[in-house]
Amino acid sequence: MSEVVKDAWSAYLKQLQLHPLRTKAITSGVLAGSSDVIAQKISGNKKLQLRRIFLIMLYGFGYAAPLGHFFHKLMEKIFKGKKGKETTAKKVLLEQLTISPWNNLVFMAYYGLVLDRRPFSQVKSKIKKDYSTVQLTAWKFWPIVSWLNYQYVPLQLRVLFSSFFAACWAVFLNLKARSITAKKD
Repeated sequence: MSEVVKDAWSAYLKQLQLHPLRTKAITSGVLAGSSDVIAQKISGNKKLQLRRIFLIMLYGFGYAAPLGHFFHKLMEKIFKGKKGKETTAKKVLLEQLTISPWNNLVFMAYYGLVLDRRPFSQVKSKIKKDYSTVQLTAWKFWPIVSWLNYQYVPLQLRVLFSSFFAACWAVFLNLKARSITAKKD
């Protein structure tokens, strides 16, 4: 590992220790914005939609990171002192039955209402039509990520780990949402 990368990682870990929520929020915002840039490029946009990137970054910064931060702390309290594969399985199951469905619903609503500026009735219809597909797909992807996160990643790095994979997931959700929007236009 080069010295520059080592120094950057050390500085990041120091900020994470000194200002955990702020550091996680900035990281999540940057990763969310990056995922939107990727999604826009994949979907063929010639010119990046800066408003959209900003709003996706805001979502990561203001919603995803704080929720992840407090959710992981709560999970540690619920399963205090318990380790092992059985505990990891329980954490994954609890996460997949609570926060996963909620996050997908919130993202779809945010995308439709805030990013696309669609009327509530259209967003509601879109969610009704596509939510189950999104959630079923999430249950194929996120349990693996969550298992690795709970089993191997230290608590202070779990939001970073999940934010990285959330960036990948967001590319999927963005493309799914854009394909639905394109069909309606």
